[in-house]
Amino acid sequence: MDSALVMSSLDALVGQQVVLDVSSLYVYVGTLAAIDHRYLVLEEADVHDLRDTGTTREVYVLEAKRHGVSVNRRRVLVNRDEVVSLSALADVVE
Repeated sequence: MDSALVMSSLDALVGQQVVLDVSSLYVYVGTLAAIDHRYLVLEEADVHDLRDTGTTREVYVLEAKRHGVSVNRRRVLVNRDEVVSLSALADVVE
């Protein structure tokens, strides 16, 4: 995929609520505030450790979509190397 197209797609998500699936047992849900070559910056975010609950990543994300983001961080920087996928919360299919 063309890197300009990828950056354009990422830029289109700035200001929207997004879901970041990462390689560890965490999931991030929040508003994408900024992007640079190393980090994705989320504001009003929920940093959720999946080891703390008996639910799956998919169920947790669906609950965030249905009931809203349970904010536990005003701002968080996520290393882009850890991100497996990024999508708008609105694009999560129920």
